[in-house]
Amino acid sequence: MGTPVFKSPLRSQKRATAHDTRASSADTQTHSQSSVRALTSPEDVRLALLGELRLHLQTTNNKNGRPFQRKTINAYVNAGKALSAWMTQAGVEHDFTACDVQVLNQFFRWWYQTHDVPKSQDGQGGYTGGVNTQQRNLRALFLYLAEEYDHPNPYLDPKFHRYAAPQLGKPKTLSEEFINDCLAVTGNGSSRVRDFERVRDHAIIRVLTEGLRAEELLNLRVQDLDLPGHTLVVVPLKGDRNSTDGRVIPLQPKTVKALIRYLRVRSEHALADPENPNATASLWLGTRSRRPLRYMGLYRMVKKRAAEAGYDPDAVTPHSFCHTWADDLLSAGVSGENVMAVRGWKSPAMLRRYGADMASQRAVSAVHALGDRY
Repeated sequence: MGTPVFKSPLRSQKRATAHDTRASSADTQTHSQSSVRALTSPEDVRLALLGELRLHLQTTNNKNGRPFQRKTINAYVNAGKALSAWMTQAGVEHDFTACDVQVLNQFFRWWYQTHDVPKSQDGQGGYTGGVNTQQRNLRALFLYLAEEYDHPNPYLDPKFHRYAAPQLGKPKTLSEEFINDCLAVTGNGSSRVRDFERVRDHAIIRVLTEGLRAEELLNLRVQDLDLPGHTLVVVPLKGDRNSTDGRVIPLQPKTVKALIRYLRVRSEHALADPENPNATASLWLGTRSRRPLRYMGLYRMVKKRAAEAGYDPDAVTPHSFCHTWADDLLSAGVSGENVMAVRGWKSPAMLRRYGADMASQRAVSAVHALGDRY
């Protein structure tokens, strides 16, 4: 066998030999035609346009002058895919320009009947966002069609049927007993517990009680901790996403101790080894996958520890701790202004929503604390 011929990975080498490797115009034309897949169906055309929409969103800013977040772009594109799938099912054999106000109203009516009605009748009172969310997500597609293809925007038609957002229920707070039991099953901060997963989970639950959203917690890096100052810094995820100023989160003494113990066992993790080319500064590391912890890992961990503590895992999510944190601070007499500052809320409506579950009880306790007034 002859010696294999390898291409150079060096950019300078490619520049030096470019004049020797030019393809003929006929070869180039043949290659271009063979590398482009023909769009043979209306569904192919629709999916190709959604690819255009994704690229458009990735290279433009939103109405606030900030880049679109990846999750937002995915939501907009996935809404378009849902519409495309319905068009195929409904026999609408055309691209998205076939969606006038009548067709779009039919789609949203179908979405309401198949997605909203069953959930609203299950007695659980859950909030799904439903048609209102789907209408907001699809708006980006039809704005793009209007700008790039001069397609009349059906959202501007007076016959367009708009669906209101479902009324939000009161977010539920977790009991003190539940949190203490979850801390207990993860070792309760004992120095005798050296198992990586239990030490990590205990520290995570402690940090969740400080009011962080799941994404804020998962985005923490080791350098975001200021344990001598009993604080950590979270990068804004909503609103001021491009801000370089993070929010300072005060930590309870036991949370600081839990983080110190976690950093000790974390230092022995493969991804914490500075000699490892895959080493990461992410604070929370996984176990089986040997990579930074992601949302589903956090979600499953909270459910698992709740079940181990003897509680219904369906009644708790990582975000439940955030609502509980708000109630804890308000019950302790921390002003709403200070709660908003720590949490990064700009609207008092968020304070009212997060504190709604136990608002009546807090009011009763505050009045009883006054004693005899006359």
